[in-house]
Amino acid sequence: MAFHPPKPVPPGLWRRTPPAVFPSILGLFGLGLAWRRGGLLLDWPGEIGEIILGAVSGLFAVAALAYAVKLLRRPGVLAEDLAILPGRAGLAALCLSIYLFAAALWPYAPMVARGLLFAGLGWHVLVAVVMIVRFAKGPKEQRRVTPVWHLSFVGFIVAAMAAQPMRLAEMAEIIFIVTFVLALIIWGISLEQARRETVPAPLRPLLAIHLSPAALFGLVAAGFDLQSLAMGFAGLAGAILILLVIRVRWLTEAGFTPFWGAFTFPLAATASLWLALGGIWAYPGVIALAAASAIVPVIAWRVIRLWARGQLATVTNAAVA
Repeated sequence: MAFHPPKPVPPGLWRRTPPAVFPSILGLFGLGLAWRRGGLLLDWPGEIGEIILGAVSGLFAVAALAYAVKLLRRPGVLAEDLAILPGRAGLAALCLSIYLFAAALWPYAPMVARGLLFAGLGWHVLVAVVMIVRFAKGPKEQRRVTPVWHLSFVGFIVAAMAAQPMRLAEMAEIIFIVTFVLALIIWGISLEQARRETVPAPLRPLLAIHLSPAALFGLVAAGFDLQSLAMGFAGLAGAILILLVIRVRWLTEAGFTPFWGAFTFPLAATASLWLALGGIWAYPGVIALAAASAIVPVIAWRVIRLWARGQLATVTNAAVA
């Protein structure tokens, strides 16, 4: 991914907040929740997960405020950010981060957490609708199925995961069924595209997103006490993760880009699933959590540093308010 000539940015704070910062924040949320789950099930210090979640919540609040300011200055930037792949991935990750923020807050402020969940659903629906309209009006090439579609359309399953402890089982069940069908369609189309076409090197990290639905469906199935189904998703997640590890040099051939944020949440979600199941999955869960604890903060730090230096918006061609 190359640097583009900088666009003229009018004076004012946060006029070009890049959505590309949110996939890494989503990964940090996933890491904190994985540590929380590990603390509950394996008698680890529970404070580790809570410290991570507290820090990430603060970071997310700042990033979300920065994007909200940009959006309030000119609401049209939403459609413009959704016109490009980094923007679509980032805005979808923003939606999912709201759900995980609600899950992080649930033990401390249940009413606030439930309000955030429904606010996140409303925002996610709006983003999805604008994205579909943009696809319909845009060029044919833009309508190509990518792994980011999992975040945009299947990502509602994260809301189901957050809803389960909030005693919103019926809503979680409906979301589970609908998103599972969507995931099967996206997986199928993606496999057919992979058979016919070669993925450009800069876009290959996005393939890691295919791991997320398997892990998330497994977590929701476990929440419904559907252990056999959860085990099946755990095995599917393991197979996808092994394939990604085998092809890691191919996936990272283009060098570091903000798209590496796509590696973060899928790994953390897989660790959560395996830890949730325990038993034979406990050791793989610990290994996955250790790997996530080493990888996710490093990638997040590099992306956030680009944002702090004002380079992330230029690299990802973020819209200007």
